[in-house]
Amino acid sequence: MSKSLILRLVGALLCIALIIGGIFILRSNTSSDLDYPSGTASSEIIIDIAQGASGSDIAQLLLQKGVIMSAGTFFRLAVVDKRSSQVAPGAHRIHKHLSAKEALLELLDATRIPNLIKITEGAWTDEIFTQMQAKGFAKSALQKAIKEVVRPAGITGNEGILFPAQYSFSTGTTALSALQAMSNRFTSEAKASGLLAGIESFSPLQLLTIASLVQAEGDLQDFTKISQVIRNRLKVGMPLQFDTTVLYVSRTRGQVFLSTNATKIVSPYNTYLHYGLPPGPIGNPGRAAMEAALHPMAGNWVYFITVKPADTRFTDSHNQFLIWKSEYEANLKAGKFGSQS
Repeated sequence: MSKSLILRLVGALLCIALIIGGIFILRSNTSSDLDYPSGTASSEIIIDIAQGASGSDIAQLLLQKGVIMSAGTFFRLAVVDKRSSQVAPGAHRIHKHLSAKEALLELLDATRIPNLIKITEGAWTDEIFTQMQAKGFAKSALQKAIKEVVRPAGITGNEGILFPAQYSFSTGTTALSALQAMSNRFTSEAKASGLLAGIESFSPLQLLTIASLVQAEGDLQDFTKISQVIRNRLKVGMPLQFDTTVLYVSRTRGQVFLSTNATKIVSPYNTYLHYGLPPGPIGNPGRAAMEAALHPMAGNWVYFITVKPADTRFTDSHNQFLIWKSEYEANLKAGKFGSQS
């Protein structure tokens, strides 16, 4: 083979290599490895995330609007960062030319969500309505719409069906559409937790009621113990005697001390006067409370009391409970629970 032919062959192979390399580079430019550098944000725009949008849907929307460089990069981040599930539907004010991490942070920033409705875990439905009225929804429309919301089979009433999360609705959204979106989120969370399937001798509505009691009565670290206390009291025929059920009836928030007269309020929700579970939820519980309702911690406790903030104690001894109650009363008198309205 002549030297010139060899050189021509080498040149041809080099050209092929360059073409393949170019193709690889072009493909890399559309891969999930691309990202805007941090600090390159430009102008702000408003994007609208649809109800029920998946992580992939949001990633594509951000790419189309020029917020991010790669949908794949954002999607991969969303998969590993659990906070991405907290991104609210509706309008978001966001910069263009953001890194995937910066874009997620801006989507999670409540100050960037116009008309944000943030439902706290355990909120009453009428409290949610108050928030929605402040954002332009009419009270009469909300009261009518809640009756028309499609609920999962076996779930009745207006409490417990509006899942606590962040929501933002586009201008012109009807009360029914907004409430249905909240209820759809509840259905999704309740189904995923197993609550809608029922368990043991409890129906889905009873489990939702237990979840609302758990949510109202304690902090996250105590949820599974409170769930077991409920079961233990029901098993031995002991009234629940939960202060939160009376506060629900009297529509009182922030009270630690409950008067004797308050325990005599006539209502089927008053667990001082009536045995068993109340007829329905006393608020809108979150996912952790739902799971605690289904999976209580094993124990023989029938009493519990919050002696001071972040210090809730459990026992099966009435004498021990009375000792702790004295400690609670001393702490209450000393102002360790803060001022009581």
